[in-house]
Amino acid sequence: MGFEEKITSTHLDVLREVGNIGAGNAATALSTLLKKKIDMKVPNVKVVSFDEVMGMAGGAENVVVSIFLRIEGEAPGSMFFLLPLEQAAKFSKVMLEDDSISFEKPPYSELGLSALQELGNILSGSYLTALSDFTSLNLSPSVPALSIDMAGAIIGFGLLELSQMSDYAIVIDTTLKEEELQDSDSVKGQFFLLPDPASFKAIFESLGVKVNE
Repeated sequence: MGFEEKITSTHLDVLREVGNIGAGNAATALSTLLKKKIDMKVPNVKVVSFDEVMGMAGGAENVVVSIFLRIEGEAPGSMFFLLPLEQAAKFSKVMLEDDSISFEKPPYSELGLSALQELGNILSGSYLTALSDFTSLNLSPSVPALSIDMAGAIIGFGLLELSQMSDYAIVIDTTLKEEELQDSDSVKGQFFLLPDPASFKAIFESLGVKVNE
């Protein structure tokens, strides 16, 4: 039986709960930062093969905004938060109250990039804290790095940091919006959590999934 076939709906429910707790913590921090009520939701969590990750990012040549960091501690790995260019601009416009911000072509707004960097800091810290609390594993993030590039280049660089290929990724869909706005105004992005191969065992066994049976 392949590893992914051992992941049940119950395990995914636990991961979704991790995501929702992280999103709640992040929403509180963003609300304080923006002085606006921010809602965050995690509509879906799944475990996918690495081959599927690129497709979910829109294809290797799709240009995206990425916030990348290394996870250090008892279950090291890599984490990407990917936003389509339009979604990244939408968030920066809300955060800075500046409708002129765009990431379609350089030079990019320095303030807009700083806003996205802060978003990455808040989201990555919130999600990792929730994951650490659920698994009782000691996890800490490196300083997030922001880039605008093709998804294939971004994810490929992250995997070079691993010096080996990850077989699977945990994907956490994330939506955030101001409370009074319509759902159509939500900012939608995806977290890709790529544990190092040995770390997947540590994470899932802490959640009750035996990997090597």
